[in-house]
Amino acid sequence: MSQGSPYELDYYAWLNAQAALLRSGSLQGLDVEHLAEEVEAMGKSQRRELLARARILVAHLLKYRLQ
Repeated sequence: MSQGSPYELDYYAWLNAQAALLRSGSLQGLDVEHLAEEVEAMGKSQRRELLARARILVAHLLKYRLQ
């Protein structure tokens, strides 16, 4: 069987376990390091998505203005 943390072995199960721990208030069992990495990555991803959509919106507005 593979060795590794639950985060590495089954990401979806790890996410569900972390969510359950947060909801129950059992903060001692949290995988703080990986959880912090995931929150940071989510923030960066959403920022990139927002900037991409803003670029598309500006491009459409410019096209509309030039028509």
